[in-house]
Amino acid sequence: MMDEKTRTDISRRLASAAGHLKGIQRMVDDDAYCIDVIQQIEAVQSALHKVSTMVLDNHLHTCVTAAIRGDDPDEREQLLREVTSVFALSARR
Repeated sequence: MMDEKTRTDISRRLASAAGHLKGIQRMVDDDAYCIDVIQQIEAVQSALHKVSTMVLDNHLHTCVTAAIRGDDPDEREQLLREVTSVFALSARR
């Protein structure tokens, strides 16, 4: 449940990251300097992290908020487990 502005912002960032990935592929194909490749990979990872943060923020302000305000305790617990599992997965990396 994303509003149009959020969806547009996220789509734009993902398109940019995809373009950067293609650029990294060209760098590898052209045998570019390793540190330059790593710097570009780090930039893409940072961009994807920002997208992930934006999606999580949207999720907390829409789905999770609706579940907390709702009357279904099972739905509330399920959403809280989902959010917790995202952070647990992130901590394992």
